[in-house]
Amino acid sequence: MRGLKDKVAIVTGGGQGIGRALTLRLAQEGFKVAIFDLNPAAGEETARLAPDASIKTYVVDVGDYAVVQAAVARVEDELGPIWLLVNNAGWDKPMPFLKTDQALWDKIIRINLYGPLNTHHAVLPRMVAHGGGRIVNIASDAARVGTSDEAVYSACKGGMISFTKSVARELARKNVLLNTVCPGPTNTPMMASVLGEGEQAVKWKDAMVRGIPLKRMGEPEDYAGIVAFLASEDASFITGQAFSVSGGMNMI
Repeated sequence: MRGLKDKVAIVTGGGQGIGRALTLRLAQEGFKVAIFDLNPAAGEETARLAPDASIKTYVVDVGDYAVVQAAVARVEDELGPIWLLVNNAGWDKPMPFLKTDQALWDKIIRINLYGPLNTHHAVLPRMVAHGGGRIVNIASDAARVGTSDEAVYSACKGGMISFTKSVARELARKNVLLNTVCPGPTNTPMMASVLGEGEQAVKWKDAMVRGIPLKRMGEPEDYAGIVAFLASEDASFITGQAFSVSGGMNMI
């Protein structure tokens, strides 16, 4: 990809799953990558997979505004001006909405909605001051079509798509471009924790695969290319878009 070498990226939740694949691909493209993760061991393990790359882990709770602001300032002090922010960190506990409670809503919203709001608010003024930047928000196809047992999570991800479009309009003239990538069902540690183990888990997974025209689950690496592309000079005329990467599951 053009124009990525020696630029600085932040990847939230970059220690495992999709975030790890994004971090490794961005590092391969020449980025200096800052991982924001609650699990420093996971971030350090990611860095060990690319020993010649510039990857540094910062222990950050994205739901804590003050912590995010301080971490973003450290990244710029230690690595340089931030060009790319990838909001990947997410969490859910699937269950029917009528069985949920406000404590669960608050946790899901804190991570999946307030987290990106915090990082945007910390990073965007710096991008404007530097004359440009790119943000890629990892949402979900659940935001576009809905999904059973994930109503609040879907609401957060749908909100992120709308938020991305709105801020993309506000900052287009500042050369700050924002887009959203919407993964389908993916083999990640979070998915494994949701499905659990045993015969029922196998049935759930088989049912999901049957609904995907490409007849397989997504892998974390399936999203790395489009994120690198959206960060590059090749995507300099793309903003405010939501890209579904789901094996054709939802063709909308």
